[in-house]
Amino acid sequence: MDKHPYHNIDEYIAGFPVNVQAILQKLRQVIREAAPEAEETISYGMPAFRQKNILVYFGGFKGHISLFPTSSGVSAFQRELAPYATSKGTIQFPLDKPIPYELVKKIVQFRVKEVNSKEKK
Repeated sequence: MDKHPYHNIDEYIAGFPVNVQAILQKLRQVIREAAPEAEETISYGMPAFRQKNILVYFGGFKGHISLFPTSSGVSAFQRELAPYATSKGTIQFPLDKPIPYELVKKIVQFRVKEVNSKEKK
């Protein structure tokens, strides 16, 4: 993967091998379906979905795909995320195992609700 500024998510995804591109496109689709009002952007050199604030970032790495749903998005799903490597605001999904797209959908929907509730305050 080249280290250069991307202008959009398509450019970002195109920098990966075809098998990883397919996973990143599917992840993008799942996020878009879970957050239909969010807009796609590139932030910190990574794909992100924004709805007033950033909902989630995602990215491809050598052996995994990462989802960055902020610390609240990780802690709220701690039990379901037990099989995956996590840190404060990051989830790593190994490339050699199926991505839990339904869980990703739930996490993104959680973030949408969280951002919307902050907006109303």
